[in-house]
Amino acid sequence: MSKPRVAFYWAASCGGCEEAVVDLNEAILDVVNAVDIVFWPVALDFKKPDVEAMPDGSILASLINGAIRNSEQLEMVELLRAKSRVVVAFGVCAQLGGIPGLANLTDAKSILQEVYLDGVTPQQLYRSNGHSLTLPELFDKVLPLDRAIDVDYYLPGCPPTPKMIGEAVHALLGTDLPPKGSVLAPDRALCEQCPRKDTKPEKLMLKELKRPHQVLADPETCLLAQGLACMGPATREGCDALCIRANMPCTGCFGPTSRVRDFGAKAVSAIASVIDSTDDAEIARVLDALPDPVGTLYRYSLPSSLLGRRRME
Repeated sequence: MSKPRVAFYWAASCGGCEEAVVDLNEAILDVVNAVDIVFWPVALDFKKPDVEAMPDGSILASLINGAIRNSEQLEMVELLRAKSRVVVAFGVCAQLGGIPGLANLTDAKSILQEVYLDGVTPQQLYRSNGHSLTLPELFDKVLPLDRAIDVDYYLPGCPPTPKMIGEAVHALLGTDLPPKGSVLAPDRALCEQCPRKDTKPEKLMLKELKRPHQVLADPETCLLAQGLACMGPATREGCDALCIRANMPCTGCFGPTSRVRDFGAKAVSAIASVIDSTDDAEIARVLDALPDPVGTLYRYSLPSSLLGRRRME
């Protein structure tokens, strides 16, 4: 019998999700033995026409990482959707928009003007001596994957851990698939998994917030209790608290639990609830420790939030 066919694709992201697949180490051999990888441009020599030639639905699962930023990415994910029985939004950029989604604070025109200061910006179509060269269109708005195509499952993280990747592949190869729309990670807040949870005060109140470079954090004590803006209360568990174990606050890359509609709003609530003041001026002073509120609270989720993007005149 032929093995199930699997595809990987990289849209607007940093490449960390591709590295996470490689970080399966020896276990990647088990994956290779269990499936036939029919498309993985970053690692194997496949081309778009190879995918176009495949029958619709012939790929068991496409694991697509990255947000949708340009027309080429949109074209490829639409093609993979047609060829795949299951599509997994692989990593937080595909799930929520990720760090590339912070481009929604501006538009394509402004980005190109900033990058190409000499005023000569890329053209989508260039003709010379009877030849044509085309470039993808850079969209004004970054989209999470499910705003572009239908998505069956979500695998969160920046990147997902190798353990989670292995479990997800195992689930996809099984006969008892999770319900469509499932996030393939535990549905509890990271604080429940945190190795420091017993040091978090029952009623936590802070007079100041600090940035990681300003303090030498106690490696045994709740980071939020130390005044560091840890997103653990707003973030889904599943990462094994790797950043916490490295003595760094959670930045929220696993996104929200199923009970949260807008991750950034939940993060705002989590931080605001521990500020020990009712004085507007004092609260503003405390929040001055967050010089980039959007980049801190909506770092991974702006495109999928209720805000979506900055309003451009």
